[in-house]
Amino acid sequence: MELHGSRMGRAAAAVVAAASLATAVPAASAAAAPLPRIDLTVLVVDDGGGAVDAIVSELQSTGVPYRKVDLTDPGRPVVDAAFLSDTLDGRPRAKYQGVVVPDEDPFGADTARGADENAALFAYERTFGIRQVDAHTWSHPRVGLEYVDVGGYAGALDGAPSALTAAGRSGPFHYLDGPVAFEDNSPTVTESYGYAGRPREGFTSYLDTPVGDGTARGSLIGEYAHDGRSELVVTFAYNRHQRQFRVLARGIVEWLTQGVHLGQSRQYFSVHVDDVFAPDARWDTDRNCTPGDFDCTGAGEETAPIRMTADDAAYAAAWQRTAGFTLDMVHNAGAGEEWRAEHGGSDPLTDRLLADKAQYRWINHTYTHPFLGCVQDVSVVPWQCAKDAAGNTRWTSRAEISAQIRDNHDWAVRKGLAVDRAELVTGEHSGLRTLPQQPVDNPNLAGALADNGVTWIASDNSREPQQRPVGAARTVPRHPMNVYYNVGTAAEMTDEYNWIYSSAADGGSGVCETDPSSTCLPEPLDTATGYASYIVPQEARTALGHVVANDPRPHYVHQSNLAEERILYPVLDKVLADYRVLFAQNTPLVNPRQRDTGTELARRAAWSRALAQGRVTAYRIGGTVTVKAPSGVAAPVTAPDGTRKQLLLTTTAFGTAYAGARSAWTTPAPLQSAITLRLPS
Repeated sequence: MELHGSRMGRAAAAVVAAASLATAVPAASAAAAPLPRIDLTVLVVDDGGGAVDAIVSELQSTGVPYRKVDLTDPGRPVVDAAFLSDTLDGRPRAKYQGVVVPDEDPFGADTARGADENAALFAYERTFGIRQVDAHTWSHPRVGLEYVDVGGYAGALDGAPSALTAAGRSGPFHYLDGPVAFEDNSPTVTESYGYAGRPREGFTSYLDTPVGDGTARGSLIGEYAHDGRSELVVTFAYNRHQRQFRVLARGIVEWLTQGVHLGQSRQYFSVHVDDVFAPDARWDTDRNCTPGDFDCTGAGEETAPIRMTADDAAYAAAWQRTAGFTLDMVHNAGAGEEWRAEHGGSDPLTDRLLADKAQYRWINHTYTHPFLGCVQDVSVVPWQCAKDAAGNTRWTSRAEISAQIRDNHDWAVRKGLAVDRAELVTGEHSGLRTLPQQPVDNPNLAGALADNGVTWIASDNSREPQQRPVGAARTVPRHPMNVYYNVGTAAEMTDEYNWIYSSAADGGSGVCETDPSSTCLPEPLDTATGYASYIVPQEARTALGHVVANDPRPHYVHQSNLAEERILYPVLDKVLADYRVLFAQNTPLVNPRQRDTGTELARRAAWSRALAQGRVTAYRIGGTVTVKAPSGVAAPVTAPDGTRKQLLLTTTAFGTAYAGARSAWTTPAPLQSAITLRLPS
């Protein structure tokens, strides 16, 4: 396997030597002792703190199996030699390939039981070459660091200019470019606090920050090799949502598992542009509503709709080429045909988009964007589902839903658009359950999807974050971006943002005061500057947070955001720029289309079920990795570059290269019952 640094090499060598240590046979016969089996499961010792929880979230999201010992549970198992290892088929077995603990004293050496459990764990790590992550501790000699009063630092780290060391970049964090900025939420709140200590003998710093007068540096993450053990020492506080943790999480797991583990992760970013060819209604800054919406009452002229122009389309194509990023155009052909008919048979926008059709991906958004759920009764606010004389809900028919899907798809095929029949986004995600008015799916939806070969239907992640079946199809949750469908200028966007996120006393709707999931602005934003100074950084931060969290769900916006002042591009530019500052070229953004995201989510769900049911067996013996999973369930595996997959008579390169490793969803080769990988020597 690929080893990073001499200390890591010595720790890995301990695995090979583990048989002689475990069996305690004379040196002359040690060479004949069997190599130990290392099960590919992580042991987590949890004290309920945020740092351990954050690492658990990384294991969960990437598919790494783990077993948790809850220190707050009086009935928890005793962690002794029998809990950690045994002998299986005459071979020593280590039950865990890595250990995550709250700190360097996981069980509390001040009690007899704690001291015994610490001793058992540390002996296990020495015997089998198992690594330990100290999720959060402070700077002191027991973890290989000087006290902070010896040229170090203790305090807030918000905005701290930390960076990877040469050892970090060539070692477990080789997928990062160097700087790792801590999120800066000051002066309103301090979210990051830590200790930056100067390394002592045996300590290799991977991430550090300037201390003292700035000429010296103190470690925030590093490896402490001592007493035949290796600890990854983290000396700053964090939680699962903070960007600095999310970008470092991959490296923490790679170090812990020595680069060989179940699970895989990517950095995903896709953007769906809804309502292409159609116009979008415009926010009324006087009435604080959108004309045409059921709750928009009062006097006022209808505002002009927002629709891209041919110049906007040309700009979109040029931006894609410069940015190296592909947008998904989610289109309503019928709405475009209606526009053409209303404008003398001319539509330069459609002509331009069709001329550049090969530069985009295209997704069916139904022909004219109708609401495909229950029949809406708009005589009341908010609207309700209309009822028939018997009191039954009236539903949009299967024939109407099917026609909307079919007609839009057929139009796209005639125009030569590269559409995928399996993908669909309904208008407003309608047809799917819409709370509170429509608590169930339109019963006619599943049949219409089947009629048209749709297997992946978009849903709104803010309402339904989990994938679920709709008949034979499955949902693909999408993240809504806070760049609103009904604005074409930065001033309009900021005005609506103020209305939603300002208190009633500040002239807003006051919704932010009553919605527990919302927070009010300290004061309304300046409509001339607020979009660029506040909203763009906020939305880019949120989107990048999804990207670095191994979240494949696409984001969605609307064609109005590419029109007029083209306010989407500053957000996308910042996401892409911030990503490229953080990550090395070996870790490119993955830009999946809707069906690929759906497939990824479905594989994850099947894998999680198999793990929960205890139906996965995976282990490493020397340079061979064996994985057994239920039939039909693909296993996610990550291994070093140079790993090969065993076929019946030969081997082939395993997986695809990403973040300096090889990984893939994989199944056994033909005529084999298990996945077998050969690690590089």
